[in-house]
Amino acid sequence: MSDDVTHGTGTDAATGPHAALYARHRAVLPDWLAVYYQRPIEITHGEGRHVWDAEGNRYLDFFGGILTTMTAHALPEVTKAISEQAGRILHTSTLYLDRPMVDLAERIAALSGIPDARVFFTTSGTEANDAALLLATTYRRSNQILAMRNSYHGRSFSTVGITGNRGWSPTSLSPLQTLYVHGAVRTKGPFAGLSDGEFIKACVADLEDVLGQAHGNVAALIAEPVQGVGGFTSPPDGLFAAFREVLARHGILWITDEVQTGWGRTGDHFWGWQAHDGSGPPDILTFAKGIGNGMSIGGVVASAPVMNCLDANSISTFGGSPITMAAGLANLNHLVEHDLQGNARRVGGLLIERLRAACAGLDTVREVRGRGLMIGVEMVEPVTGRPSPEGAAAVLEAAREGGLLIGKGGGHNSSVLRIAPPLSLTVAEAEEGAAILEAALRSARSGRSAS
Repeated sequence: MSDDVTHGTGTDAATGPHAALYARHRAVLPDWLAVYYQRPIEITHGEGRHVWDAEGNRYLDFFGGILTTMTAHALPEVTKAISEQAGRILHTSTLYLDRPMVDLAERIAALSGIPDARVFFTTSGTEANDAALLLATTYRRSNQILAMRNSYHGRSFSTVGITGNRGWSPTSLSPLQTLYVHGAVRTKGPFAGLSDGEFIKACVADLEDVLGQAHGNVAALIAEPVQGVGGFTSPPDGLFAAFREVLARHGILWITDEVQTGWGRTGDHFWGWQAHDGSGPPDILTFAKGIGNGMSIGGVVASAPVMNCLDANSISTFGGSPITMAAGLANLNHLVEHDLQGNARRVGGLLIERLRAACAGLDTVREVRGRGLMIGVEMVEPVTGRPSPEGAAAVLEAAREGGLLIGKGGGHNSSVLRIAPPLSLTVAEAEEGAAILEAALRSARSGRSAS
């Protein structure tokens, strides 16, 4: 079970305004399906960058349904597209021609940067990564996968097997042999004290060493350009380009997991892999979350030879459904037409600097990191410097009390606050959220000092 969530099992949860609903939740849903906050909240509606709970409390949303509400809550273009498509037909499956699916696939193929791209739609990022692993292992005729330490790629049996984060990996059983390499966490580990150039060289040497221990072919390297659940950590720009040179010599495919980094969230680039494009595009790209703005859309992009390597029939019953594709196309059009990538770069840059200033001098904060609107604040114990999941949980609660919703993550110890608002965030909202979070950080620090 992961520590990335707060289990509402205390007195507050039992007596709070949502106690009855929470009791029903616990009675019928799995124990490991945990919720945030000691007094769990029921979100009933949203607009723009704000949501409301069942008691009428208004919150500034800096987590967007786990980086999924990418543009805005109740975006008129998306709700209109859903309504109009629902009035025609909700579902047909991929056994029939689906115009919205073809329209969106054409847009994504063109944006992907992968030559002669083919697109396969799924319903989630987990399913997208699962499909990518199927493609890579079939194409290479190997079940060996390279993955990054501290990584997360989903909750299915195959994706759990390549996840390099014990808090999200409930079993050691796997159909794959996974070899883990260094590089995704810049400021910790054996290479932390090196310069960026030396860091990349050391990680490449580690990759070469790992490949020397593999048995025959390796199918692929799968990597998040910025690790999501891992705490918004990332390597120096160019690391995966250097990896790509090594992989190419061995015929190994590069899978970029863009479930959280895609669609311009990092500000500087539309895809996270573009910070590492010195050796060309990836072979396979996976996406999900933000493209649907809350609708269930995931998918895989791959070059035609890789995508077409399967020699058995397949369909996707719900992947590519007319209603989700209509929503995704409307959402993507809005994102591009309003340059939300540029907004993520501008407003995200302001927000991260505002947070760094707010955290300066706080001995409970080790680091504020990120790019665009993908920002992590790592919490530590003041005396020991060890990760502090308790501190992160306290700030999460205090921020909620102040009217701000954020997330948590950061490896197996969940000591990182995750900040990822919709990409339409305004400067005023960034300032407001930073002020609430600063007050929460100081309140949690005072509370821990008093205890």
